[in-house]
Amino acid sequence: MKLSKIAVLLAFSTIGAQAFAADEPANTQVETYSYSTQLDVAHVISISDTGTQCGPVPAQMTYEDSNGARHVLQYQVMGSGCSNG
Repeated sequence: MKLSKIAVLLAFSTIGAQAFAADEPANTQVETYSYSTQLDVAHVISISDTGTQCGPVPAQMTYEDSNGARHVLQYQVMGSGCSNG
């Protein structure tokens, strides 16, 4: 049961990454965040909306670094659609 949930989550993450990537210019490559990623964020341009999903969902931040280069960073956030009751 857990394996199927993980497979579904990974499938949705992959689909979400492709959908987010389609909104960006063709020359901007989507980078995946990890704890070792060195960030140089001078100006945040946009952050994707995660909607009201529950659980970990992919999000993207488009930003410019201190040299003016544009980057798209994908990372996981906890969705705000979970209820405690």
